Amino acid sequence: MVRIYLTLHPPLLYEADVTTEISKPLGRTAWLVLTVAAIGFLFDTYELLMTPLVLAPALSELLRVPPNHPDVQLWVGRVLWMTALCGGVFGLMGGWMIDKFGRKTVMIGSIFVYSFSPVLAGLSTDLTWLIFFRCTTFVGVCVEFVAAVTWLAELFPDKRQRELAIGWTQAFASVGGLLVTGVSAGVGYMVANKMLPTLPVGDPTNPAWRFTLMTGLLPAIPIAILLPFVPESAVWLERKKSGALRRPSFFEIFEPKLLRTTVVATILSACAYAAAFGTLQVTVTQAVPGLPDMAETRAKMEPLIKANKGLEKQFAGLDKESEEFKTKDKEFKDNLKKMGKINKEEVQPRRESVQFMQELGGLAGRILLAIALVSIASKRVLLWIFQIPGLFIIPLVWFFVFQNAPHLFSYGVFLAGLCIVAQFSYFGEYLPKVFPVHLRGTGSAFATNVGGRMIGTSAAFLTTNLIAPMLTIGSNNFEKVAYAAGITGVLVFAIGFVTSFFLLEPKAEGSPE
Repeated sequence: MVRIYLTLHPPLLYEADVTTEISKPLGRTAWLVLTVAAIGFLFDTYELLMTPLVLAPALSELLRVPPNHPDVQLWVGRVLWMTALCGGVFGLMGGWMIDKFGRKTVMIGSIFVYSFSPVLAGLSTDLTWLIFFRCTTFVGVCVEFVAAVTWLAELFPDKRQRELAIGWTQAFASVGGLLVTGVSAGVGYMVANKMLPTLPVGDPTNPAWRFTLMTGLLPAIPIAILLPFVPESAVWLERKKSGALRRPSFFEIFEPKLLRTTVVATILSACAYAAAFGTLQVTVTQAVPGLPDMAETRAKMEPLIKANKGLEKQFAGLDKESEEFKTKDKEFKDNLKKMGKINKEEVQPRRESVQFMQELGGLAGRILLAIALVSIASKRVLLWIFQIPGLFIIPLVWFFVFQNAPHLFSYGVFLAGLCIVAQFSYFGEYLPKVFPVHLRGTGSAFATNVGGRMIGTSAAFLTTNLIAPMLTIGSNNFEKVAYAAGITGVLVFAIGFVTSFFLLEPKAEGSPE
């Protein structure tokens, strides 16, 4: 077991608030801590990345329109932004709670919140409830991330062990992305082969999105089992008991000594999340059907879409009890079923394939970061490893490969995912180092949730509702969204790169606050 000797006298330190007798192999408790953290990181990504896989079919069913109807495109952007906004607001409150009530307590509570919310979302029969429970899912995820990285930063006093613990456990976040892609495909297979029971709610011909959401309950099981065996942060707990823990304050992170750190970290976090939501997720949800090699699929859908548009216009002047209305309504629903079948058999597998490569790239990026952490001291250089290649990869993939080499598009998404997703692990490792103990949750939550979840994720709305409608290039909505996603990606990577020149290095271990 690692023997930890607490140094409780002031001044407090940013990076190291404890000293160790010697760096020893990890004991059983440490491995349990790593297991809980890895499960938390794995499933927070799992819960979030259900969205691009289930949102289009869910909205199609609840709005009673085909998956590629403009209303679906409109609501995808709205839902992504609304859920992220709620996650950001309540995640910021969660950061304050982390500093006030403890890292472990808040982290465990947040995991249970995001475990049960998807189940209720999967039982929704109304768009309002679907959005509500997706919002609570985001809230749980936003709080869990900050709580987990703060917890890990304080449980491992040895610098090398701490960096390895944070770097490698965060890599499991991308495993969560791969897992949800595989689960979605598995659920689709079981639904197609009638291997799952009939749900008491919803369209019995379109249950896959509901079953996929319900698998979000999985993390609650191991967490409930491991909960009694993992400790609270000794740093936070001892200072709480001794009365040395200062009260957290939102205003303090904007005082002169922390203002630059807060502002720069918030902008950089916003740029990373903007690239993820405004480029990667929007592409999976809405742009993939626009790939040139999907032209045959679009051709199958087009007459059905036109037929239903004509029927929608005719519905306005008909009595809902008349035979004519019932006949046309049946035709409308039959067309929806045909479109749903095409979407399930041809569009969804391609979406899942692109998302799989995106998450595989994200996993590679997180692993690369974990390796680089132990050999690159400069946090600015560490960030540039991912920012500079991204400035070239995104325009190449979204402006050229998408239209001219669609068979290579998934590989381009892999590289983009590597450059974008690795930055999430970067902030998980960087932020706990640059805020003092009593503000670690608050400061990290502001940068991650206000910058990333609230501002950054609004890029999905920017891409689909502002940039795409303004474009004159692209022969259909799918292509317009793809070009818009590329524009968003280039823009936020450029902003992030310029902002990185103002990034402050963490204070060395042993330096006063």
